[in-house]
Amino acid sequence: MTLSFSLFAQNTDQRKDAKKEFNIVKFGAIGDGETLNTVAIQKAIDAASKLKIGGTVVFPKGKFLTGSIELKSNVDLLITEESVLLGSTNPSDYKNVSSEGRPNSPKKDDNTHLGLIVAHNSTNIKLYGKGKIDGQGRALALTIDSLHHAGIKIDPNYSLQNMRPSETIRPKLFSFSLCNQVKIEELNISSSAGWGLSFELCNGLTINGIKLTNRAYWNNDGMDITDCTNVKITNCDVNSADDGICLKSYYPGYFNDNIYIANCTIRSSASAIKFGTASYGGFKNVTIEHIKIFDTFRSAIAIESVDGGIIENIKVEDITAKNTGNSIFIRLGNRAGEKPGSIKNVLIKDMKVEIPFGRPDIDYDLRGPEVPYFHNPFPASITGISGYDVENITIENVEITYPGRATKGMAYIPLSRLQQVPEKAKNYPEFDMFGELPAWAFYVRHAKGLTFKNITLKLQHNDFRPAFVFDEVADLKMENISLPVTNKKEIVLKQSKNVTLDDKANTTKNEL
Repeated sequence: MTLSFSLFAQNTDQRKDAKKEFNIVKFGAIGDGETLNTVAIQKAIDAASKLKIGGTVVFPKGKFLTGSIELKSNVDLLITEESVLLGSTNPSDYKNVSSEGRPNSPKKDDNTHLGLIVAHNSTNIKLYGKGKIDGQGRALALTIDSLHHAGIKIDPNYSLQNMRPSETIRPKLFSFSLCNQVKIEELNISSSAGWGLSFELCNGLTINGIKLTNRAYWNNDGMDITDCTNVKITNCDVNSADDGICLKSYYPGYFNDNIYIANCTIRSSASAIKFGTASYGGFKNVTIEHIKIFDTFRSAIAIESVDGGIIENIKVEDITAKNTGNSIFIRLGNRAGEKPGSIKNVLIKDMKVEIPFGRPDIDYDLRGPEVPYFHNPFPASITGISGYDVENITIENVEITYPGRATKGMAYIPLSRLQQVPEKAKNYPEFDMFGELPAWAFYVRHAKGLTFKNITLKLQHNDFRPAFVFDEVADLKMENISLPVTNKKEIVLKQSKNVTLDDKANTTKNEL
């Protein structure tokens, strides 16, 4: 009798907690793929938001065309397995997220707040289900382009050089701002006209088990996480024409803090996981682990502070990258801000990378901009600028296979002229930013407190350059470094001090 009462009470509690369903068809939505359903869908969302515990807005079987819809607090969107949410290809059907309460950002050239699904200052919202969201981004972007050239809707920031409308006028798939407790689960999401899923100044964000394909047009980032706290991104498959998962910081004094990214697969025609380039506040307490990367043009891991931001307490572990243009890119610069920021306390371990000789994203229909000159294969790099060192970096249990085949005929920099490598303190950060580099595995400059431990570096073909070049580096420790057997010096030190090399390391050193 007691057990039966207990089960009855439990079932009663579950019924109380269950949210009422609001089927969009009952609000006038038509799933024929042609009727614009923005008003009907928004009515369902608004009705669900009026309940004390909110409600679940259900997308049944069908193709539902819509412009911008705005989520409200305590409202869930359930996109069922045979349902497709289609983004309108008419730019007039999209609206901006409210800017109320958002701090000022010095950077205003690329962060549009137009979106297909938008939310501002909302709490406890969820998007889930086994259905699809298709932004129809290429058709939308080309419509925006045509309207500009017809003089009907001018984009004041139109790029004549690239022949495309600016990012500020092309809607994203999601644009969430100042939201709390957001969950995105299971969905198959694709085809933005610009960035994919954008979250800024949000707290308590969970993205799990989604498939995200964003290769319809230019600037097609996968996910952009901007100055958010308590973020968990897990079990996601990201295939993007631009950066896969990108942490950004647009707001001085604000940070991406307590970020966890794990068990994801990433393919990108830019960088797979990237910190920056917008880096005004910074990034703290970030853990990235169990990531598989393939066919990626630029860096597997890019950690960049060039706008005064602070990067600290970063852990990257268990990364496998095949057919990827660069392994590790760590850059402290001074593009913007009164003074440079900082990068310190970074651990990268258990990483295996295979770098091809040619471009790794050759099969993409839209590829990132080509390096504007012929070049030798680029090494990984860790660089600060004069007077501002990258600090406390540990690279451990890492294996990188390089293609070799470098030639001295390609803008040769001899070891006696390392000063020819430009500083480029104010340049956009990218693994090819310095031009030709004098090392084939790691180029390090303006850094202190570095540890390389259990490093295996392989060459498929000979390379005339040394494996490591350290220029103005202090407190360097190298332990158990395995290199190909060559007849040349593989570690070059210039104006570096407090250097410890393990006797077991398969290396020789040359001090300049």
